[in-house]
Amino acid sequence: MHDFKKFNVWKKARVFTKDIYSISKSFQDDEKFGLTSQLRRATISITNNIAERRGRDTNKQLVQFLHYSYGSSIEVENVLILAANLEFVGVADFQKLNNKFVALMS
Repeated sequence: MHDFKKFNVWKKARVFTKDIYSISKSFQDDEKFGLTSQLRRATISITNNIAERRGRDTNKQLVQFLHYSYGSSIEVENVLILAANLEFVGVADFQKLNNKFVALMS
């Protein structure tokens, strides 16, 4: 078994994913296959790439999957901003999620 579960970034990303799922439940029904899906898939991709990178043998492969994870995190940030702009996420909820995102990225 790989040890990706011991990494703090994976743990934080997993909690963040749960938060994203909770908040996106309130998105409009007509966004089920749009913003909701995109946000959830990108968020899951963060943890998936962290986990998958632990199964790679070379440093080059490890770096590649970390880059994928980082790219997914930027996508999440962008979609969260869009969701706030479209008023799918309230100001307080956006700030809370954004603070968690910043903590995840630091």
